[in-house]
Formats: sequence, C-alpha cells, structure tokens
Amino acid sequence: MEIQTIVSMPFEENSYVAWLPGRGDAVVVDPGLEPDLILEFLRERGLAAAAILNTHGHADHIGGNAALKHAYPAAPLVIGAGDAFMLTDADANLSRPLGGVALISPTADRTVTEGDVVEAAGMTFDVLDVPGHSPGHVVFVHRGPPVRVFGGDVLFRGGVGNCSFPGGSAATLFDGIRRKLFTLPPDTVVYPGHGPVTTVGHEMRTNLFLV
Repeated sequence: MEIQTIVSMPFEENSYVAWLPGRGDAVVVDPGLEPDLILEFLRERGLAAAAILNTHGHADHIGGNAALKHAYPAAPLVIGAGDAFMLTDADANLSRPLGGVALISPTADRTVTEGDVVEAAGMTFDVLDVPGHSPGHVVFVHRGPPVRVFGGDVLFRGGVGNCSFPGGSAATLFDGIRRKLFTLPPDTVVYPGHGPVTTVGHEMRTNLFLV
C-alpha cells in the first residue's frame, strides 16, 4: 500500500490517499477543507477515488466530501453510523459554532459499525468503533503487514483526541484506545487526523495520557 498525506488548513487536518501500486483506483480518508489539493494529487497520479471514508463527522474531516463526490459520484461515502447525522447538521459537525459558515456534506452511501468490512481499490479495511472524540467515531484497520490504522482524532503522537466537544467522553476514548488499538501489534502504524504518523508501540510506551 502507498499512502499520501495531504494537509488541509486551517486546522492542519490530515487527509489520506491510499492505493496499491499498479492500480488506478484509491481510497480517500477524511477529505478536509482543501479538497482541491486531493483532487490535484489524484489527477497527477492518474488515480480515481473508489471510496471516501470518514472516521468521524467533524467539519475539518468532512469538508471535502462534496467536492470528492462531485468528481467521483460512484465512490461510496462511508462513515460510522453514530456520526452520520453530523454530515448534514452544521451545528453538530461544528462548522457553524467554530467557523461561522454552515458546512453540509452529502449524505452517507453507507454507514458502518464495528465488525463491518470495507473493500475498495483492492484493499480491505476492518471497522472498529472508538468513540469519545465524537459519539460515532470509527477507525479503519488494514491488516497489512504491517497493520495500518486510519485513526482520525483518536490517538495522536503524544496525544489523544479532544473530548470536550458534544458527545465526547475522555473515559470512553481512553478505554477504546487501550482495548482496541493497544491490543494491535506494536509495529502497527497509526495515521492520525492531525500531526505526524506514530505506532501503537511508541504510544504504549510514551503517551502520557495513556501510560
């Protein structure tokens, strides 16, 4: 698997494009508020979006959904069932309270919960529910090797997701990280919604929120 990180301002949110060498399709994870950067990258690499995966429904992670769906209408938009309502609710997705501009995404083509599997662009992703930053936050796990986790705003290098937003819970988030991410192999690579890539082993040893 090849992975390109595309950082969207103003929140320095990480969008990801993942694809297999030799194929012309890709998965886009959490298209942010600068979708033109993603579309330009796809064009330059000769890739087409086969699926759009949202780890959760906050505006900085869904801001590019409309542009990606317009460019690739056949690509299903996938989000956790508990956050699907946020796509079309500018208060719930925080665009109106934080930015003052109502952001509305297309509705989901598919909602997922733990145990579901997403297959796209020749890749398979297992879905895990890890709420706490948002009520329906999910992560997408590619079993590798190595195992890779597109983790949204759950686990950062040296940090965790903000739990002060509506529907947030620090206790729920910490429990989910320990039970579901920290039981993955230590060399599991975590691609977070903000900041640099990390590994499960590194965070188990050093993350002060969780050690």
